[in-house]
Amino acid sequence: MFIYILIIIVAALLALVVLAQNPKGGGLAAGFTGASQIGGVQRTADFLEKSTWTLAAALMVLCLVNANPGGSNTSSGDGPGDQKIEVEEPAQPGAPPAEGAEAPAGEEGG
Repeated sequence: MFIYILIIIVAALLALVVLAQNPKGGGLAAGFTGASQIGGVQRTADFLEKSTWTLAAALMVLCLVNANPGGSNTSSGDGPGDQKIEVEEPAQPGAPPAEGAEAPAGEEGG
């Protein structure tokens, strides 16, 4: 359950970082147009790009860990495929009825 929460948080952060970027190179960096902050614009763009790659990699790793393809089954039994269904075998013709089962009408033992 904890890993699901981490995946949701990382995905939300990734969406915010991607939306903060401008496809033409502006984004958050476009607000820093002063001559003294030229380096700040570049650092902001670099930070957004690095954070995008980091969050994307973290999301991929978390999803792979969540898939757990070769690990042991640590399921709690809440999934749809985790329920065991018991099927009763039909009685053979001429065999006495199983315990707790009623004899069909008209075929009472005697």
